[in-house]
Amino acid sequence: MQEIFDLINEMSPFLLLGFLLAGLMHAFIPNRLYTHYMAGNTLKSVVYAALFGVPLPLCSCGVIPTAMSMRKEGASKGATVSFLIATPQTGVDSIFATYSLLGLPFAIIRPIVAFCTAIIGGHAVNLFNKEAATAVEHTTQRDYSEKHHTFLERLIEALRYGFIEMMGDIGKWLVIGLIIAGLITTFVPQSFFSVFAGNSIMSILLVLCISIPMYVCATGSIPIAVALMMKGLTPGAALVLLMAGPAANAASILVINKVLGRKTLLVYLIAIALGAIGFGLGIDYLLPAEWFIPTLAKAAECCDNHVEWFNIGCTILLALLLLYALIDHLRGHKHCHCHEEEGTCEAHADYIRRFTIKGMNCSHCAKNAEKAIRKVEGIENVTVDLSSETATITGTASDEDIISAVEAIGFSAIPL
Repeated sequence: MQEIFDLINEMSPFLLLGFLLAGLMHAFIPNRLYTHYMAGNTLKSVVYAALFGVPLPLCSCGVIPTAMSMRKEGASKGATVSFLIATPQTGVDSIFATYSLLGLPFAIIRPIVAFCTAIIGGHAVNLFNKEAATAVEHTTQRDYSEKHHTFLERLIEALRYGFIEMMGDIGKWLVIGLIIAGLITTFVPQSFFSVFAGNSIMSILLVLCISIPMYVCATGSIPIAVALMMKGLTPGAALVLLMAGPAANAASILVINKVLGRKTLLVYLIAIALGAIGFGLGIDYLLPAEWFIPTLAKAAECCDNHVEWFNIGCTILLALLLLYALIDHLRGHKHCHCHEEEGTCEAHADYIRRFTIKGMNCSHCAKNAEKAIRKVEGIENVTVDLSSETATITGTASDEDIISAVEAIGFSAIPL
């Protein structure tokens, strides 16, 4: 428990700042900007996708339906893969958290590596998967219509998104990452990784094999990387965990194979693996080792028993927000979205259908499923509830069209 507390106490101020910036990005940057620049089978679309993806605060599961939605709206395969590689590896929240535990060099190198790997992977997909460029519509489509909000309304939305919605999305994975890091620090003997001492390539390959199938978000991977480094693994191996862990997991592999094809999946995995190995070896052999001493190790050397009351206050606030997110998730958001009285909803029962949506893990997943269904011809209204994995739909659209729309972004729909 002491190890876990030390980790979260070091991270909490930066996590709170990261969540705030994530909320501000969500509230003040229009979604249509992201899809506008990703159409076309060009290197420029791949670069734009990487640029948008690096700071975007999406968790490893939320990026999948978001990317599939972008693909449906006209993004090229290369741009979609570039976005899928760059986005889960980093984000404004994880950049600040990386700085808090791993120091400034890691915080700078991590987004650079994500950006470069995304461009390499996306451009390779465009080279091997030739397709006609598709235009993105920006006329009067319902998807791009945005309400005008006052500055205060946008600020409230930023706080709600950053500290409630996003906290609920990655809070569980952050806690799991902290617990794993605490267990590694406490129970793994110092000599466990001694066989890899001085052998950077073996350390990197070991971590790569563990990272690719596992599910861990960009922020949750940080304490695990710190724990492994403090047990003797190289900074390059830690970078591999920070890259491959969030970017590749069983869920993303299945969806990419289904929606984008086996060839695209192969290029995607090769780009992540080669990028992780190449940049990991570069850190170990080309950069000074003293740049990559975890912040906790430095603090232990010079500041024993030094209590940072500001950090403790931030930790308490973070714990309260995580608790609220858990309660909010358990309580669910089950309510009727018809604009009439409940009795009127009953009167239109013939038009109301419910589907089980499988594959959703966060609020981004639910929003993308709702957005995909809303585009189907004949849909009047739709509500997707994450906690019950249920979509409540009003309209005359066929079940087949609804199921196809949901499957196009990587989920499955089953009529109830």
